[in-house]
Amino acid sequence: MFFLMCYLFVNLACALQTLLRTPNWRPRFRYYHWALSFMGMSICLALMFISSWYYAIVAMVIAGMIYKYIEYQGAEKEWGDGIRGLSLSAARFALLRLEEGPPHTKNWRPQLLVLLKLDEDLHVKHPRLLTFASQLKAGKGLTIVGSVIVGNFLENYGEALAAEQTIKHLMEAEKVKGFCQLVVAAKLKEGISHLIQSCGLGGMKHNTVVMGWPNGWRQSEDARAWKTFIGTVRVTTAAHLALLVAKNISFFPSNVEQFSEGNIDVWWIVHDGGMLMLLPFLLKQHKVWRKCSIRIFTVAQLEDNSIQMKKDLATFLYHLRIEAEVEVVEMHDSDISAYTYERTLMMEQRSQMLRHMRLSKTERDREAQLVKDRNSMLRLTSIGSDEDEETETYQEKVHMTWTKDKYMASRGQKAKSMEGFQDLLNMRPDQSNVRRMHTAVKLNEVIVNKSHEAKLVLLNMPGPPRNPEGDENYMEFLEVLTEGLERVLLVRGGGSEVITIYS
Repeated sequence: MFFLMCYLFVNLACALQTLLRTPNWRPRFRYYHWALSFMGMSICLALMFISSWYYAIVAMVIAGMIYKYIEYQGAEKEWGDGIRGLSLSAARFALLRLEEGPPHTKNWRPQLLVLLKLDEDLHVKHPRLLTFASQLKAGKGLTIVGSVIVGNFLENYGEALAAEQTIKHLMEAEKVKGFCQLVVAAKLKEGISHLIQSCGLGGMKHNTVVMGWPNGWRQSEDARAWKTFIGTVRVTTAAHLALLVAKNISFFPSNVEQFSEGNIDVWWIVHDGGMLMLLPFLLKQHKVWRKCSIRIFTVAQLEDNSIQMKKDLATFLYHLRIEAEVEVVEMHDSDISAYTYERTLMMEQRSQMLRHMRLSKTERDREAQLVKDRNSMLRLTSIGSDEDEETETYQEKVHMTWTKDKYMASRGQKAKSMEGFQDLLNMRPDQSNVRRMHTAVKLNEVIVNKSHEAKLVLLNMPGPPRNPEGDENYMEFLEVLTEGLERVLLVRGGGSEVITIYS
């Protein structure tokens, strides 16, 4: 049996090599044709079953076990692997047949590009982002893990290889099946843009970007962190990709944990392609979230019919075949509170102060605290002469060589700076910013009231402002919107439907 099987596999390998047109297959026999090998394989197989069919089956099972053992051990072999060549040919054929256009709605599934941040030692800063991606992949599909190393490719190529191996080991530990892609770029923002544009192959490209929220962006002395974040949001929006931003990612559960109860709360403020409906369903396929219940909240204004809205949403979920509890929250128009006005004013003063006054970190913290303190005291007093004297003394200590010209120049610069700071204290907030802050504060109050014990809260993520000058205000609005929540997933759709009522 094994003698016949040996010739069977030799003929099978020859036929496969010919059909796959591999460049290393160069037979010496001039009149060779793959049909000869196929005929030889068929004769060997027929003789095996003619001799003894049950021994033939046993021999084939033993041969299969030996092959799988060698494949598992990863033994080095000089003759190559015909099955690998067959897999490559099948993958090429499938990619060519796969349409490059957007898939049909009922075939949509999240193809993830997970953006990881590395520290100075090339270790992943937030490994729980990979954990969350693995929990989402109950819907299968593609997963690409990307990261950027800032520098020159010729100089940092070795670091890129080391970081790639680190990420691959982490992917194995978190059971993430996918690919790793590292880019070396002069700027972090450019590298992320390259990843979003070029990852994937043909029809197998990502449609969703997953990233973490830049924690501590307010206290950071480097504004590049949150500016890179907003730049990524803009690039993702321009590419018509969905975006998932996990806030407080370190509090997200690991794959070992398992919630015995709890809720996944979805705050459906704006219809954005159905991503908010699909994501909790996919999460519930994983053992960590399986026992959680889905609750969907929608917001109604005073003129809306809350009862009809609840019926319509329940009917919509029924047709989607998603089990969820529906609740309509009424938000009445109320006067803008003093807290909202004060918070907007502090936000604008901070932005103006950091934009126009080029201060050091120590001075920046001191001046920002001064704005807060003076606002709390309702701006009872203006800057006095004592502070002028202290500033003069400080300026005199800084100048190592004192001259009259330098003194007059410093006095003029100081007077201009203090005049600008006085304007900051007397400024009135922009009314549009006050309205946005009012909406964010009121929504946050409602969300915290209803979902403070939820295991995960999903929210619509508004788009960034067109004018880059409002970027910092945009970050502040998002911070206010998600304040007081433990785990938050901000969701921004790609502009197309991802869920349908049809099977």
